Amino acid sequence: MRTTFKNISLLCLLIIFLSCQSQIVVVKSVNPVAVAVDDTTFVNLKSYSADFVYDMKYATEDNFLKAKVYDCAECYLRYKTVQALIKANETFMKEGLRIKLYDCYRPLDIQKRMWAIVPNPEYVADPAKGSIHNRGGAVDITLVNKRGKELKMGTPFDFFGPEASHNYEDLSQKVKDNRALLKKVMIENGFNSFDSEWWHYNLKSALKDKLSNEKWDCK
Repeated sequence: MRTTFKNISLLCLLIIFLSCQSQIVVVKSVNPVAVAVDDTTFVNLKSYSADFVYDMKYATEDNFLKAKVYDCAECYLRYKTVQALIKANETFMKEGLRIKLYDCYRPLDIQKRMWAIVPNPEYVADPAKGSIHNRGGAVDITLVNKRGKELKMGTPFDFFGPEASHNYEDLSQKVKDNRALLKKVMIENGFNSFDSEWWHYNLKSALKDKLSNEKWDCK
């Protein structure tokens, strides 16, 4: 009887262990070391793909704030956002294009820093409420061709005017086609567009994730 009870106890422990293990994803990154993460872990996009182009605007003064608010240029996102973004980029690469990133995850302290510079909710999300950038589920992007040249999108990044809207019609057909292609592929891969900003995309499954102030090390 004791032996049977002991065997049942061991079996229960094994089932619990396997159940916990099933919630962890082991991912092979571009680096040789495998990293165990779950969907909401913050990871560096560069560790999972070398196929993106970067122009992290808020790590420079080349932005509407006219101020550098990131200490260094890195693109961190929750792992599920990275997965969806890589799939979208694979589709673009079949067309000879690649995603170029302007902004990714934004720690809440950075949101507060931006708000201190421009305390206007029309341009910067109020840190009291936060934005999906602070949740690791938003990206600001455009497309580049094989030579690394940006496709024409009608306005620069962070242009705050009606011309930046997906609904704006007074644009060349080429610009409309470029915006439509970007929107189509991103939506097919689990993202929502943002009506007033052609460059901004939110991962639908990240909308309810918690606001975060997790930081990355600058090396």
